[in-house]
Formats: sequence, structure tokens, C-alpha cells
Amino acid sequence: MGRKEDFFAHIEEGYKTKGDYIAMGAAILDGEAVTNALVKIPLKTLNRHGLIAGATGTGKTKTLQVLAENLSDKGIPVLLMDLKGDLSGLAQPSPGHPKIDERHEKIGFSFTSKKFPVEILSLSEQDGVKLRATVSEFGPVLLSRILNLSDTQEGIVAVIFKYCDDHKLPLLDLKDFKKVLQYATGEGKKEFEESYGRIATSSTGAILRKVIELEQQGADLFFGEKSFDVNDLTRIDEEGRGMISIIRLTDIQDRPKLFSTFMLSLLAEVYATFPEQGDSDRPELILFIDEAHLIFKEASKALLDQIESIVKLIRSKGIGLYFVTQNPTDVPDAVLAQLGLKVQHALRAFTAKDRKAIKLTAENYPISEYYDTKEVLTSLGIGEALISALDEKGRPTPLAATLLRAPMSRMDVLTAKELEEVIDNSKLIQKYNETIDRESAYEILNEKIEKAEAKARKDEEEEKATTRTTSSRSRRSSSRQNPVVKVLTSATFIRGVLGILRKAMK
Repeated sequence: MGRKEDFFAHIEEGYKTKGDYIAMGAAILDGEAVTNALVKIPLKTLNRHGLIAGATGTGKTKTLQVLAENLSDKGIPVLLMDLKGDLSGLAQPSPGHPKIDERHEKIGFSFTSKKFPVEILSLSEQDGVKLRATVSEFGPVLLSRILNLSDTQEGIVAVIFKYCDDHKLPLLDLKDFKKVLQYATGEGKKEFEESYGRIATSSTGAILRKVIELEQQGADLFFGEKSFDVNDLTRIDEEGRGMISIIRLTDIQDRPKLFSTFMLSLLAEVYATFPEQGDSDRPELILFIDEAHLIFKEASKALLDQIESIVKLIRSKGIGLYFVTQNPTDVPDAVLAQLGLKVQHALRAFTAKDRKAIKLTAENYPISEYYDTKEVLTSLGIGEALISALDEKGRPTPLAATLLRAPMSRMDVLTAKELEEVIDNSKLIQKYNETIDRESAYEILNEKIEKAEAKARKDEEEEKATTRTTSSRSRRSSSRQNPVVKVLTSATFIRGVLGILRKAMK
């Protein structure tokens, strides 16, 4: 048996599946695709998370697109983070091309063009279904970690939440939270000290500055009502295809704090909402996080610990997380160790630092007798990638340099008119795009303060009135003369006394 036949048998055995799967493409040997040597990802292991990495322009986004399409076709809902704005093309079929047909002929199956059910979501003022969450839903621990607070400040946040719970004050948006913070060391200082202990103004001031920093990145648009129900991410269309929800993030690339805040809240909400399902034959939802380095870029140690914990635990809920970034080193080691599927596009070695990164990346993949991993990493073409997955028993599959299949949908953005049509056809727009500003902590405390100030003014006026009355009576009292004094000082009395004295002297 020749080398090519050995390799074909090696790939066929290593990627054998009993259940349903997604075919990513055909394995490459010595620079040529081996037809029908299919690299297959079992649906059963897709909740074991994954990584799509590679230099700019090597095809990461198209790989993401291929995975999203095939998941949708299998009836599995998908959530995509679109920071570059080039994923909306999923809503329209590919126009096709002779080179695509040629590629698929090498792989071993024909190309099909189709569009997919798409829902456009938005975190900012861009068009789309608005994603929001209330401050109460975050809770004191998660909010403190996002704000990167000290232990003392975290304790104060916990007290704020406890006070709001005790007094039925809804914490909906950031202005509610700021109002309670100010109230704790202002008008409500005495009330807080009696029930919860003294709160230092310096601490609330520091927390307030962190909240304002978050607001400046646009978080005031995210916090509020109506809260997004994560169950709406798991919808299936009339044809049994999973809904592909695309979050447009093109205008928040320079606001990593908002991006990481949203992502962590979403993961926490999904984990809290979805039921345990253990190892099932297919995932419930797959999330692709494009430009994943933005999550970790400015994350504190506490925030990284929270992300690591969620990545470890959320698998049992049937949720798969896929990080898309340029280099695997962008993802913390603790998170990287949890990722079962790795799709590595080409890396470029322009500097000593690049060569070191390539060496570290190569060490993350299984050793193969057919590849020099470091060499392959720098020689892969566009639309080619090294793939290592998990088989149905959770074992690593053979390393395979793969000629990837082409996306079935358009590899370009929608026109403004097409995008408007997708948004207009959304079944969630009416549910979430009405801005609600019901009575909450901000309004209730303002009313309470106004009543207290009105009562204080009334008491002050009554006190002034009482003082004026007392003063008036005192003056009137002092102006009245004693009757004896009045007689003694009268002119008649004095003349009489003087007359008696004159007679006595004579």
C-alpha cells in the first residue's frame, strides 16, 4: 500500500462517525487534497467548544460561515458575533463560481447554493433587535467583577442590592444604580447606617467612577428593559433549520469593556436558564465569538476566572463556545485547554515573536507522521487549515491539513435594502424594540427625597412661624407697664410727693 493509500485509510479511520456530522473538507497530503478523505466533525462533540485561528485574510470568517450554515441545516441554532460586518451574507445564497465547483470536485462532493434563516441583533443604536439586560439580572457579584472592584467596594455593591431588595426598588438601568449609590452616602446616609452599617463616601465615589467609565463605552444602551430572553436564540424555522442570530458589533470594536460585559452576561444568563442535558447527540446552541481577544484584552483576573468557570460548566447545558481570533495565544491557557475542536489557518512568521508564537501553536496539536506542523502552519493557503477535533468517544482525531469546503451562502455583506428586508421580517422586533422606562429605583428615590425635602421645608416654616409668634408676644408683654410702676411714675403722684416735701421743708 502506497503513502497516499495509507494516508487515506489513516484519515478515514480517524474521522469515522456513527452519528451525524459536519464534513469540513478533504485532507491534504504533500500539498494536494485527497478526494473523499473527508474531515468530519461529529455533532455529538460540538458542545466541547473550539477555536478558529489564523492570520488576517486566511479564511477564518469563511470557516465560521461554513460551520454556522451546516449547523443551521442540522437544526442547531447559532449565535454569531459580527465585529467586521461581513457575516450578514448568510441570509442570501452564494452566486457560485467555477473555482468553487473545482474545489468541491477535489473534496469529493458537489457544491450547493442556499440561503439561511437570519436574525439581526444589535447592542448599540444600529438597526436590529435590541439586546438588553437589567442591573438586577447581573447581580452584585457579576457586576462587581465587570467593574473590577476591590473587596470593600464589592461589599458595598452587595449592600446596595440588598437595600433595593428589602425596599422593593427595581434596579433596571445604570441611572438606578448610580442613584442608590449617591443616596447611600447622601440623603439616606442615616437610614443605611442604622440597617447596614457605615458606607464611606470615598468608596461609593470610586464605584461611581467605574460605572461612568462603563457608560462611556455605551453600556447605558445595554442596561434596561425589555430584557432579552435567551430562549429566543434557540428558535427553529418552518423548514426545521436552526436560526442564525447575528449580533452586529461593527461600532463597538474600540469598546472592549462593553463587549466583554455583554458576553459575560450572556454566558451567565444562558448557563442559568438552560437545563442540564449531559452528553447528548447534538448541541442545543453554538456561540461563535469573533475577535475573541477583545474579551480577554482588558479583563481583570476575577473576570477571567469567571469566564474560565463558565467555559468549563456550560458544556453540560449543551452549549458550545467557539473563539475566533488571529493567534491561539490570544486565548488564556486555562480556556484554551477546554477547547476540543481546533481549526488553525496559516500563520505568518515576519518577526522573532511570530516564530515563537508558531512554535507554541504547533505544540498544541497532535504529532503526525505525515506533517511537520511548524512548516505546514506557514505554508497553508487561503481556505486551508489544520484541523484537530474529538471523535465520538472524546479522543483527539488525527491532525489533518484540510482543503475546506466553500460557504453555501454569499461570501459578502448584504446591501442596505437586503438588510432592511431581513430586519423588517423579524418576529422579535416588536417584542424587544419598544423602550420601556417604568418606575424604578431612580424615580422612587427621587420621590422619596422630594417628600423628605418638602417635609423639611414645612417643618422649617412652622418653626419660623412659631419663633415669630413667640417673639411678638414677648415684645407686647414687655411693652405693657406694671400697674404699681405706672402709678409711681405718673405726673400726679410725682407732683403730690414734691408738694409734701416742700411743706415739710418749710
